Amino acid sequence: MLPLQDITVVSLEQAVAAPFATRQLADLGARVIKVERPGMGDFARNYDDTVNGMSSHFVWINRSKESLALDLKQEEAKKVLEKLLSKADVFIHNLAPGAVDRLGFSAAELKEKFPQLIICSISGYGSDGPYMNKKAYDLLIQCEAGLVSVTGTEDSPSKSGISIADIAAGMYAYTGILTAIIARYKTGKGAVLEVSMLEALAEWMGYPMYYAGYGESEPKRTGASHATIYPYGPFKAGNDKLVFMGIQNEREWIHFCSKVLGNPDLAIDPRFNNNSNRVANKDSLKIIIEEVFQKMDPDQVIRLLEAEKIANARLNTVNDLIDHPQLEARNRWREVESPVGKLKALLPPVTFDEIESVMNPIPNIGEHTKEILKELGYSEREIVSLGV
Repeated sequence: MLPLQDITVVSLEQAVAAPFATRQLADLGARVIKVERPGMGDFARNYDDTVNGMSSHFVWINRSKESLALDLKQEEAKKVLEKLLSKADVFIHNLAPGAVDRLGFSAAELKEKFPQLIICSISGYGSDGPYMNKKAYDLLIQCEAGLVSVTGTEDSPSKSGISIADIAAGMYAYTGILTAIIARYKTGKGAVLEVSMLEALAEWMGYPMYYAGYGESEPKRTGASHATIYPYGPFKAGNDKLVFMGIQNEREWIHFCSKVLGNPDLAIDPRFNNNSNRVANKDSLKIIIEEVFQKMDPDQVIRLLEAEKIANARLNTVNDLIDHPQLEARNRWREVESPVGKLKALLPPVTFDEIESVMNPIPNIGEHTKEILKELGYSEREIVSLGV
């Protein structure tokens, strides 16, 4: 039996945060009904067309769902949604602030009508406060949360290459819903949950906040290097090819100096004899390390670091990740059906010993509308009157 079998999730979702949360619930066996606008659907369907004509974002976070097309400006469509919610376990939404309330589905109203329902809202900044109605795209949340200020090089602040604010909010919505499901087994009552992208990402900014708030300065932007640990980041090997490595403690540092650099006295050099000193003198230390590394090609450096159990990595491209030998060896790839045929998909990262995650098709817009309406007791004539 799947962990969330018999749990029904109804979602008014778009973009990334809520769809990411609900896909993970679907991975565990929940039935996820994705309510979309007729014709257009979730606007993330049109972010790009790189996956055989489908959007890469949409393909990633929308498998194993049923798509129900409803024009919620119509009163009859609202009645359909209400019927769904009367039978559902979870209602999640990430529309613009106040949009769900204006449709007549506020948390207060739903809690009174359906006390068993777990209601989760995701927004940019939360349901009150001066930023409540401010537009909240992922990059803008990264800026407001200070992430961009600690990412990139000294001269060029940068955003994360992925939608990290959306992902953070989606993860907290997912874990919050799981928590509420467990609590409901104990109390018999649903719950009202709220997740803001700013607060989700602020939690992940914990180390920089403590560093800046209690220290004398903010973490510096150091590109691919670590702001407060050294050596930790990219170093040039032969032909100026990059190798990444990291030292986490003094025992590793002493071993690295002796066995990799062949210079045991370096470990006790006053400039480098603890992490704070190494960070303060990192430019000098970088020259010393690279003088050794540049006598070898990258593979030789990696083999030496590996032999001496010093953490290391190659700088992979995204295509390198797709072909990663570790993913292949652990049989992490599956195929899922989609409107454009079979597509590769990674298994979810949590592996159960006796359960295979759900890897069902990615839906077309409104693909399951008639089926769901019939399940709710609508006749063919009533379905036609809804414009389906």
